[in-house]
Amino acid sequence: MCGIVGLMIKNPAMRGEIGALGLPMLSAMSERGPDSAGFALFTQDARPDWLKMSLLYDPPATSPAFTWTGLQDAVDRALTIRTEIHVRGRHARLAIPIKETAPEAVVAWLRAHHPHVRILSTGYSLEIYKDVGAPDEVARRYGFATFAGSHIVAHTRMATESAVSADRAHPFTAGHDFCLVHNGSLSNPHEIRRALAVHGIRFDTDNDTEAACRFLEWRLRDGDSLEQALQAAFERLDGFFTFLIGTPDRLALVRDPFGCKPAVVAETEDYVAIASEFRALSHLPRIQEAHVFEPVPEEMYVWTP
Repeated sequence: MCGIVGLMIKNPAMRGEIGALGLPMLSAMSERGPDSAGFALFTQDARPDWLKMSLLYDPPATSPAFTWTGLQDAVDRALTIRTEIHVRGRHARLAIPIKETAPEAVVAWLRAHHPHVRILSTGYSLEIYKDVGAPDEVARRYGFATFAGSHIVAHTRMATESAVSADRAHPFTAGHDFCLVHNGSLSNPHEIRRALAVHGIRFDTDNDTEAACRFLEWRLRDGDSLEQALQAAFERLDGFFTFLIGTPDRLALVRDPFGCKPAVVAETEDYVAIASEFRALSHLPRIQEAHVFEPVPEEMYVWTP
């Protein structure tokens, strides 16, 4: 099962409504994925001298000694920098002044000193929030309805091949400002992992979707365009999939050659909306005037704001 959701706002005047419009889309996909949920938000307020890290505190048992401000103070002292932090429950957005330190130094410090703090994403415009629980509950927990931005990628998960946990929820990310959600299952993720390990690709979970995400990361890192990387995925990834991908300026949708996993798209002058089922789109403004269609299998669809 699982449900995918994507919304790109083409009308800048509507970007403050993206969370409010996206929440009913996520809620409609709850039956397809009741285990956990996640959402990626792309904003248009990127600061070129600052890199954002989306962090999740995910220990085996809650430690009363941990605080996000304590982590921030420790990072600042250890690396002689001055970061900014914005906290949402178990998640935090840490902004790093990249003129003062390399992001890799922060990543290395976090992994050495706070192994239970998961680095969900890095980028200039991307923020990730994901957690275990019913989609509506997760959305309330992190204030999804208040989000503002140009596009979102979201997912509701019904676990079939790995444990139900926050780090195994979607979206998955790779590199900077890149995320992916997946409806389906891959039959060769371990083969992909072994092949990518030779190229120094690091994995954080045993989720099959992460294998697909890291495969695309490798292809993009080696110079492929997004379209070329997706074409390579058709050739190497075995299984059933609908992938929805977000970058700072694009949403991309692909279905496997058999089209086993559903998807529907609605496009107007104001937005592009994507979901696993039409009922997730029925509340959107002027939906009766939208161009609504089912994406063709093994066809790449790419939209820009």
